[in-house]
Amino acid sequence: MDALAIIQRIAPLNPADQAELLTIFEEVVFKKSEDVIEAGKNSRYIYFIRTGACRVFYNKEEREVILDFAFPGDALISLNSYVHNKPGYECIQAMEASTLYKLDVLLLKTLFSRSIGIANWGRRVAEMETLKIEYRLMSKLFKTATQSYEELLERSPELVRTIKLGFIASYLGISQVTLSRIRAKI
Repeated sequence: MDALAIIQRIAPLNPADQAELLTIFEEVVFKKSEDVIEAGKNSRYIYFIRTGACRVFYNKEEREVILDFAFPGDALISLNSYVHNKPGYECIQAMEASTLYKLDVLLLKTLFSRSIGIANWGRRVAEMETLKIEYRLMSKLFKTATQSYEELLERSPELVRTIKLGFIASYLGISQVTLSRIRAKI
């Protein structure tokens, strides 16, 4: 997904604001298994996926707990770093060779002060990220593993087929054996 499509998907901007925002979109490439955002470190950037897929996870007692997957068009952000300028809790890692757009948060905040349209666009990014967190929580509390797997398939069926089964099982909070049973039924 190209930068302009990502911008417009979040919130429409007038041509002048689009052009100004595009000036801070920097294309970067990550190798498979390379960290985009590291837990315990302050992230100065917001990323958007152009191509590829990433996973969002925490390390809990020597075990990885996968919170989410991100696909083309999705934002990758450490909200604690973005809002409080403090180290984040999550690790975000490329699951395959991925091309991302990197936006320097300081440059973005400078644009916020110059344009209400871009400031509203940034607010919409933060709102969307907050809603993703709420959705993950509600999903864990009220949906079955089968329902969550089906929703993951709806988001990006072609990329879900390339994700390691262990990653998907961790995301669903089930064993790989149980995941295999779910997949066999679907």
